[in-house]
Amino acid sequence: MESTLNTTARIGSWSSVISPPLQVRQSFKWKLPKATRRVVSVAGRQNSNFRWKVTAGRANVAAEAAARVPTSVPVRVARELAQAGYKYLDVRTPDEFSIGHPSRAINVPYMYRVGSGMVKNPSFLRQVSSHFRKHDDIIIGCESGERSLMASTELLTAGFTGVTDIAGGYIAWAENELPVEE
Repeated sequence: MESTLNTTARIGSWSSVISPPLQVRQSFKWKLPKATRRVVSVAGRQNSNFRWKVTAGRANVAAEAAARVPTSVPVRVARELAQAGYKYLDVRTPDEFSIGHPSRAINVPYMYRVGSGMVKNPSFLRQVSSHFRKHDDIIIGCESGERSLMASTELLTAGFTGVTDIAGGYIAWAENELPVEE
């Protein structure tokens, strides 16, 4: 499919120094795959400059969300966030969680131990969605920070907006002598 964009504008005030103000009429035609097609429309004109409004198709929005990197904070900041009302999601295995965890933490494993390795929890998103809404403020921790970063990225991709990763995980939490429950 082809899309056409017509614009009429006076080239900026700097052009009057070089030559009289110009009126330009251009027609742009482009052919893009459906997944990357963007609709561009003129939102208004101010001081001879255009302000462009760009809207992206759903595929672009999902791709942009997938490219987002979660915010990671040190454990002391994470504790302050928890005290301010953020909910703590512990993505360690149930065995790791039972050894000790921050108070009021909710355990939803991101991975399970299988033999000498680990396998991703296939119902992770469904389980998280049963405890949290997409706009809840959530801090996510694991043992050392790796699984929580993967879980945070997956949650952002799934549309969760208030996701914050805890750098260093439970190991750093315990090393900083922050309160834990067993």
